[in-house]
Amino acid sequence: MNSFPLFRPAVDAGDLVAIAGQIGLVDGRLVDGGAAEQTDQALANLLTVLDSTGLTTSDVVKVNIYLTTMDDFTTFNERYNAVFSCEPPARTCVAVHELPFGALVELEAWARRR
Repeated sequence: MNSFPLFRPAVDAGDLVAIAGQIGLVDGRLVDGGAAEQTDQALANLLTVLDSTGLTTSDVVKVNIYLTTMDDFTTFNERYNAVFSCEPPARTCVAVHELPFGALVELEAWARRR
């Protein structure tokens, strides 16, 4: 049974593509480890969704980042900067009380078709 019956990873909105929140899940379970490992997997999941829509990181114009503690910001930032190294998109990062599945990190993005 699908754990996410109403989950759409991406929605086309004309020239824009809205990419739903990505956390560090593989096969419906959080990856082992902490914020670093979850960030790596959330970014990998984001890249997979981008690829499935024919887009790349250079098409991403905005990323919203949710962390359950700002203590993980430096760790997150190191990994994020490795993926978005050239002309990074605009971004917002906020601390939240809780994320699905007990995740420590979640990313959502907007990309533009060129």
